[in-house]
Amino acid sequence: MSVNPQYLSGNEIRQKFLDFYAKRGHQLLPSASLVPEDPTVLLTIAGMLPFKPIFLGQRTPEFNRATTSQKCVRTNDIENVGVTKRHHTFFEMLGNFSFGDYFKEQAIIWGWELSTKIFNLPPERLAVSVYYEDDEAYAIWRDKIGVPEARIKRLDEDNFWASGATGPCGPCSEIFYDFHPERGDNNIDLDDDTRFIEFYNLVFMQYNRDADGNLTPLANKNIDTGMGLERMAQILQQVPNNYETDLIFPIIEKAAEIAGINYSKSDEKTKTSLKVIGDHIRAVVHMITDEIRASNVGRGYVLRRLLRRVVRHGRLIGIAGEFTTQVAETAIALSEGAYPEVRVRENAIKAELQREESQFLKTLERGEKLLEEVITKLKHSSKTVISGEDAFKLYDTYGFPLELTQEIAAEQGLTVDGEGFDAEMKQQIERAKAAHETIDLTVQGALDKLAENIAVTEFVGYTEATATSIVEAILVEGISTEAAEAGTQVQIVLNKTPFYAESGGQIGDRGYISGDGIVVRIEDVKKESDFFVHFGRIERGTIRVGDSVTAQIDRACRRRAQANHTATHLLQAALKKIVDESISQAGSLVNFDRLRFDFNCPRNMTPEEVLAVETQVNNWIAEAHAAKVETLPLAEAKARGAVAMFGEKYGESVRVIDFMGVSMELCGGTHVSNTAEIGVFKIISEAGISSGVRRIEAVSGPAILDYLNVRDNVVKDLSERFKIKPEEIPDRITTLQTELRNAQKEIEKIKGQMAIAKSDSLLETVESIGEYKYLVAKMEGVDAESLKTAAERLQQKIGNNAAVVLGSAIEDGKVSLVAAFGADINKKGVQAGKFIGAVAKMCGGGGGGRPNLAQAGGRDASKLPEALEKAKGDLKASLG
Repeated sequence: MSVNPQYLSGNEIRQKFLDFYAKRGHQLLPSASLVPEDPTVLLTIAGMLPFKPIFLGQRTPEFNRATTSQKCVRTNDIENVGVTKRHHTFFEMLGNFSFGDYFKEQAIIWGWELSTKIFNLPPERLAVSVYYEDDEAYAIWRDKIGVPEARIKRLDEDNFWASGATGPCGPCSEIFYDFHPERGDNNIDLDDDTRFIEFYNLVFMQYNRDADGNLTPLANKNIDTGMGLERMAQILQQVPNNYETDLIFPIIEKAAEIAGINYSKSDEKTKTSLKVIGDHIRAVVHMITDEIRASNVGRGYVLRRLLRRVVRHGRLIGIAGEFTTQVAETAIALSEGAYPEVRVRENAIKAELQREESQFLKTLERGEKLLEEVITKLKHSSKTVISGEDAFKLYDTYGFPLELTQEIAAEQGLTVDGEGFDAEMKQQIERAKAAHETIDLTVQGALDKLAENIAVTEFVGYTEATATSIVEAILVEGISTEAAEAGTQVQIVLNKTPFYAESGGQIGDRGYISGDGIVVRIEDVKKESDFFVHFGRIERGTIRVGDSVTAQIDRACRRRAQANHTATHLLQAALKKIVDESISQAGSLVNFDRLRFDFNCPRNMTPEEVLAVETQVNNWIAEAHAAKVETLPLAEAKARGAVAMFGEKYGESVRVIDFMGVSMELCGGTHVSNTAEIGVFKIISEAGISSGVRRIEAVSGPAILDYLNVRDNVVKDLSERFKIKPEEIPDRITTLQTELRNAQKEIEKIKGQMAIAKSDSLLETVESIGEYKYLVAKMEGVDAESLKTAAERLQQKIGNNAAVVLGSAIEDGKVSLVAAFGADINKKGVQAGKFIGAVAKMCGGGGGGRPNLAQAGGRDASKLPEALEKAKGDLKASLG
């Protein structure tokens, strides 16, 4: 008789897993940040991601075995969160990893021992899957472990893990828990999620797949496993879904308490909203802890989207005011035992939540106003259905829930086109899936193939402008070659270089590589793993692998980059001093001509603040602060107060740039030795680029002269053209603008008069049907406003029993249409807005307006004759 497993808390499950593998020689490592080292991945989405360089062979592991509980965030199935039993955005992946050490048999034995001896899962309640060609794994489960053959299922390619088209890959084996063993073992279906839940996945990384799809055994076979903490908690705590475990349910109960409802007595829609709140608030708490801030791009967009879903679902269950900080407190309390940093960052978490929630509630208010406008237009046009497009715009742009739109519409006697909304949502999901982040372990490019045979590049550019080097590799269009001739675009790897490679926002150096009869102009330098790749064009001679060459940077360009880079440090210090101490860098660009600095700031800067920041930077430049450059242990650097760049990954030792009393930052870039070398600093622009993120563009050093010369030339040119002094230019431009506006008004007036004159000739084409008259005609070269004027005048001339429809082809192949209907036509039940909207659809457009006068547009002028014929036929049918 099968028995239920023993109850364990989520924290106990996590600790037992880690202890089990730590006792078996695995290095216990902390969870990596949700901001991954891999720049190709937006967020940490799997437990193995931090070990990607090891699996690729790019990094030698310090140990052969490891175990972790890794924080993960995935959003590709966000619409299923709260709907299914097991979908989450935030989850913890318990993992054990082998780097060329133990393999298949040991991984299976330990996986089974952990499941049955540590977690006390009854063996008769477990089933396993193997890849259909993996006879080795099948035999281990059957012969070594003793799993009955009826409970070992061979599955197809879903049980073969691959990083992409090429690269490391291998078969998987999964362990499933059976909630209903009483159903027997005949033809069990592991896809039946009402009976089975997969809780442990073992990946046997044993092959390398080449571009032709051929599999060759890896020299060092690896193990990558993952056990879902939330899934194991559901099993051991015997609850119906992951959300009702002790990892999430206290958050749900807190949200229910705030809403004044009872979870167990709520309907399914309410429970779904509570589950979304419970899941998403965990995600945003850990994302903010890892220094992600809400914005409209990248990770910040993911954070903002999750938080807005929390607020929206709070509204759906009746929470009117701000509440996210209250549920976040529960999430922090649940997490701080395993992740103490969430309590350390509590104030920052709550400040970000409060700011975003307050802002979004205002956004929702704007959405409600837009919905009111949509409803008003519908009622004027006698329509009763809100289009799917309008409903989705409210949802996607304003975060306005479909359920709220439907509820408000019902109160007004209206409905919502749900199918149209679903169609718009489907398109959005497809766009999201197309951009879905994936783990790519593919070995990229020729450098990876050459890595074992070429030396790591030694960078000497902090102290030297030239270096004698050996050519280690030459690439032409990404393909390795032994030699390249004049005129060829090349990428060159040297064993030693003074060239700074693009990093930390600073672009790569320019300069030359030269040798015996050889000259290569270098335009850019990038760092690939530990190799500096010099991009350039051979101007003279033939360069060969093994050549001894001289690498020399362009000193003038370097000085410009140094000035701009140091200026960004001074700029950040000035912003913290004058605007807000909490300001932090959100990105930067340092090139030879200018600098760009993006920073997190919850409000707009005033013009006075911009001037004060600029003045402060120039004061520090004039004070001639010397640079002190040190390499320190990371902990010591942070203890001294060095500012770290958000999202940047640092080793145990870091380079510190200290302009004492002004700025101290962790930075690998090149800098002036004294602020006086910068000369002058000038802010060109300051503006918001997304919510909570602003951007300053500036110039400094030698680039100031270029900036001033360009503007001086513009002023001289304008002065000569206008024959005036430079200081008189603003007044002259104002005068010209006024004259232009007056001229445009006069032109519009003349166009209207011409349209009226043309329209009089159309009176001869008026047709009758009973007591009603109608006129349908095309007018050539008449703009939309003039067409409207003509239609109104014709209808008034013909009388209250007249219907006038005019069309015109306007610029860019577009169409303008106008319908003017008299009062008697309206009494007949024919309304201009509804009528002209239907006609415009034939031209690929739409529109509407009042019952007596309405305008519409279209994108296809070739369909105008056909549309006007339709208008004529519809009028005959309606008035006859």
